Amino acid sequence: MLVLQREEGESIVIDTGQERIIITVTRIKCGRVRLGIAAPAHVAVDRMEISVSKLYEGRRDANNH
Repeated sequence: MLVLQREEGESIVIDTGQERIIITVTRIKCGRVRLGIAAPAHVAVDRMEISVSKLYEGRRDANNH
């Protein structure tokens, strides 16, 4: 895992060579960080708990058919 420090208004770029995902720190307040994410429309961007929930639901649905 790469760990980077950024200040409010600064960004990180993930470049696959064909696409770019830009993550910007939009606000830091009371120990919480707000991020803005610019990614191609076909790239799913979720919080980890939502991603895990979708994975679980998909597996459960597949097992019920």
